[in-house]
Amino acid sequence: MSHNTFGHLFRVTTWGESHGPALGATVDGCPPGVPLGEADIQPWLDRRRPGQSRYTTQRREADAVEILSGVYEGRTTGTPIQLMIRNTDQRSKDYSEIAQSFRPGHADIAYWQKYGIRDPRGGGRSSARETAARVAAGAVARAALAQLAPGLAIRGCMVAMGASAIDRARFDAAEIDRNPFWCPDAEAAAWWAEDLDRLRKAGDSVGAVIEVEATGVPPGLGAPVYGKLDAELAAAMMSINAVKGVEIGAGMAAAALTGTGNADEIRMGPAGPAYLSNHAGGVLGGIATGQPVVVRFAVKPTSSILTPRRTVTRDGEEADIVTKGRHDPCVGIRAVPVGEAMMACVLLDALLRHRGQCGDGPRGRIGPA
Repeated sequence: MSHNTFGHLFRVTTWGESHGPALGATVDGCPPGVPLGEADIQPWLDRRRPGQSRYTTQRREADAVEILSGVYEGRTTGTPIQLMIRNTDQRSKDYSEIAQSFRPGHADIAYWQKYGIRDPRGGGRSSARETAARVAAGAVARAALAQLAPGLAIRGCMVAMGASAIDRARFDAAEIDRNPFWCPDAEAAAWWAEDLDRLRKAGDSVGAVIEVEATGVPPGLGAPVYGKLDAELAAAMMSINAVKGVEIGAGMAAAALTGTGNADEIRMGPAGPAYLSNHAGGVLGGIATGQPVVVRFAVKPTSSILTPRRTVTRDGEEADIVTKGRHDPCVGIRAVPVGEAMMACVLLDALLRHRGQCGDGPRGRIGPA
C-alpha cells in the first residue's frame, strides 16, 4: 500500500528523500540485451540538474548516477536495474524553523495528517528532488525504446509561464535547448526572464505549462476501457510534484469546438492513413493512432517562498511562516525533462504489453492487400 511503484511490465519503484544520503530507482521488466551504461543515463539527469541558471534552485548536486545491478558488460540482463544518486549538498538547517509549522500549498500538512510523522528537511519524500530518480528510470526506458521502436522520439518544452504563453507561429524546436526555460519561442523566453527575475527578487514564484510530444509512436499502443494510453499518461504526469492539471491533444479546448471542428479527418497517404489534424493528441479510444502523442500539464507555483504566509503549527497555533533555503522560483522549468521521462516509461510499458498480446505492429491492415 506504499504506492511507490508505477507501471505494469516495465515497473519503476523510486526511493529516497530530499535530504537523505541518496535516492534512486529500481527498474524491473527492462528487456535483456539493451545497451546501457551510466553514460547513457547521465545526459538526461544533467538536463534536470539543479543550479544551472539563476532561474532554478541553487542547490549544487552532481546528480551522478550509479548502476548497482541489472547490467553486465554494457547490456541489460533482464533482472532488476538498481540506480542510485547520492545527495551531496543538503542544508537541513534551512528547515529547522518549519519543523513545527506547515507551509501553505505544500504537502507538509497532508503528510502529517496521514502518517503522524514527516521529514521537514526539504519536504522529504514529497520534494521534487524525487523526480531525479524518475529521470534516471526514463533514461533506461529511452534506451529500450531505441531498440524496440527506433523511430520514436520524445520532446518536451515549456509553452506558458504564468499568464504568458508562447506564440505558436514562432515555434522553433531548435530554440528549446538555447534558453534556460526549454522554450520554443525566443521572444517569450526573453519576457519570461524579465518576469522571473522580478518575482525571484520579490520572494515569490510562478506556475507553468509543459508540453511533451512523442513522435513515431507505433499505432496500437494502449488498450480500451481500463488500459487507455491517454489515461495512463495523464496519471503519470499528474503524479509529478506540483502538477495540478493534465490534458491530451486539444484537451480542455475541445469542449469549445464543434463536432466538425474537432474530428481529425483522414485521407490515405503514401505510408498509410494521414490525419488532417490532431485534436485527439494521437490517441483514440485509449489506443495510439500513429500520430504524435501530445500531453500538456500545468505546474503550480512553488510553495516554498520568502513572502510571509499565514499558517498553523502542529499544536494548532496560528503563525506566519517564511520558507528559507534554495528553491525554484518556477518549478515548471525542471519539470520538462521529468515529463519526458514519464512519457518514455509509459510508452515502453504500453509497447511491451502490446507486443505480449498482439505481437509486433498493428493487427489491422489499412489499404490494398
